[in-house]
Amino acid sequence: MTQSLTIRQPDDWHLHLRDGDMLRAVLPETARHFGRAIIMPNLVPPVITPADAAAYRDRILAAKPLNNKFQPLMTLYLTEETEAKSVRAAAEIGLISAVKLYPAGATTNSASGVKDFDKVTRVLETMALLGLPLCVHGEVTDPEVDIFDREAVFIDTVLDPLRRRIPNLRVVMEHITTKDGVDYVKDQPEGQMGATITTHHLIIDRNHILVGGIKPHYYCLPVAKRATHRSALVAAATSGNPRFFLGTDSAPHTDANKESACGCAGCFTATNTLSCLAEVFEREGALDQLEGFTSRHGPAFYKLPENEATVTLVKGDPVTYPARIDTGEGPVTVFDPGFPLHWRVQD
Repeated sequence: MTQSLTIRQPDDWHLHLRDGDMLRAVLPETARHFGRAIIMPNLVPPVITPADAAAYRDRILAAKPLNNKFQPLMTLYLTEETEAKSVRAAAEIGLISAVKLYPAGATTNSASGVKDFDKVTRVLETMALLGLPLCVHGEVTDPEVDIFDREAVFIDTVLDPLRRRIPNLRVVMEHITTKDGVDYVKDQPEGQMGATITTHHLIIDRNHILVGGIKPHYYCLPVAKRATHRSALVAAATSGNPRFFLGTDSAPHTDANKESACGCAGCFTATNTLSCLAEVFEREGALDQLEGFTSRHGPAFYKLPENEATVTLVKGDPVTYPARIDTGEGPVTVFDPGFPLHWRVQD
C-alpha cells in the first residue's frame, strides 16, 4: 500500500559544495529538495573575508538550476587572524549566518584553522554580542588522542571551557558522532547550544567501514564510531528535541580521490538523504518527528522562518538512485545505505 508524508521543505545545516566544476555538478542534488543550506567555507583557499563569502555566494547562485529558489547561507572560516570588525560587518549586512571553527588539521582543508583559542577570543566575544552562531568541528587534533576519542576529549578540554568563558556564545556542535556529544548538548540551554546530525552517521558505524575490507566511501571525519554511539544519535534525531537538526555534511570527492592510498574523508549523501532519513525514522516509529528534524528545529535555532513550501514523501516499491554522478572533475559515488529505500520525494 502506498503511503505519503508531507512536510515543510527541509534545510541542510551543514553542506559542502566545493567550487568550479564540482559545485556545478553537485549543487542541483541539494537544490532539488532543500530550501537552504549552511555552506562550509573550507575551500582552497578558504572563505576568510566578507569579500570571499560574497564572491562564493555569487558563484553558487550562478550554478543554481533555472527558476530554483535554493538559498545558500554563507559562513566565514575562522582563523587566528580573523578580525572582529570584519565578522561584525558581514553579519550586520546579512552576508553570513555563522562562523566556522576548524581546529587546525581536523578535517579536509582545515590547515588554516585555529591552534591557539586565545587568539580568537575577541572574535568570539563579538559573535556572542551579535548572537551569531559558531559552528564547531568538534574534535581535538592532538596525535596522542585516539581518533575514536577526539570528540569526547574536545567537549571536555575545548568546548565546555570555551562556553564557560563566553556563556552567551551560541554554538552548533556539528556532525556529532558520539553518545558523549548527545548527552552534552541535551544538557545545554535550548537556543544557545544545538547540534547537527548527518544522514550517514544515523546509518553506519565503524564496522561498515572496516568489516570485510576497507570501504572508502563510508570513510568520513569525524569517523563513524561504535554501534552504541550510532544508536544514541538515532534516539536524539528521532526524539523531537529541538537541539538536534539535520546537517548532512554531504561532502563530494571524486572516486579517484576516495579510492586512493590516502583516501579523502566524506560521504556524498545529497542525492538520497530524504529517502534514507524516512527509512531510519520509520524504523523507529518516529515518522511524525521527521519534519522537526529536517525542517523546523534548524530554522528555530538560526532564528529564521520555516520554509513555506512543502515536499511530499511517498512510500512504495524500492526507489533506485544513480550509483554515482558525473562531474567535470570525475565521478562521485552516491552514499549507499546498504538497505532498500522505499520512500521517495514525489515530483
